[in-house]
Amino acid sequence: MDESYCETPATELPTGPETVDSGPPYAECVLCRKPTEYPESVKGITLCPVCEWQEAQRTACSG
Repeated sequence: MDESYCETPATELPTGPETVDSGPPYAECVLCRKPTEYPESVKGITLCPVCEWQEAQRTACSG
């Protein structure tokens, strides 16, 4: 069996153009107060990616 078949090539993970360290001031998550992906100017409830995913799971299971 060829051992190189299962090896993962060493590559760097892609980085997005916007990170929390750059760009506009980001709104805080209303649940955990961590920075979100949304600028402070966004109206309504803002959630960080983790809380947004957990909220989607809760609503999907509440059927």
